[in-house]
Amino acid sequence: MRFSGDPVSAAIAALKAGAPVITDIRMVQIGIQKKGHRSEVLCALDFGSDIAKSQEITRSSAGILALRDRIPGSIIVIGNAPSALLVICDLIKEGIRPAVVIGTPVGFVNAAESKALLRTIDIPSISTEGTRGGTPIAVAALNECITILIGESAQ
Repeated sequence: MRFSGDPVSAAIAALKAGAPVITDIRMVQIGIQKKGHRSEVLCALDFGSDIAKSQEITRSSAGILALRDRIPGSIIVIGNAPSALLVICDLIKEGIRPAVVIGTPVGFVNAAESKALLRTIDIPSISTEGTRGGTPIAVAALNECITILIGESAQ
């Protein structure tokens, strides 16, 4: 696990502000705790089907592009799709700034490369190294930030 730019504080601040959480796949969306925050949890797969067809890109990548106006200040959670993480990195380079990116896609095709690229960008982030990672790690990272927020609220 690699932490860059104080991602836990960034995630908690974004949750306090009610920023949207944008996920790459349904399993990540479903795994995120719904209690303890007021952030809407969106799945990229629900957006951009026309973009996916016209540009011949993955549905997760197309959904991220379709949600570009919702990305500033948001929490991005990518647990499966390296292509979506690469799109997020490109959007950040264009000046679109989420509050934090949790990027832990698993696999052999662009997984390691997408996470390595994320770590070169000046944005708060949590990532895994190499080809390992996945949905459970991405979900656990955000759920722990939610748990910390709940604990702070209880004090």
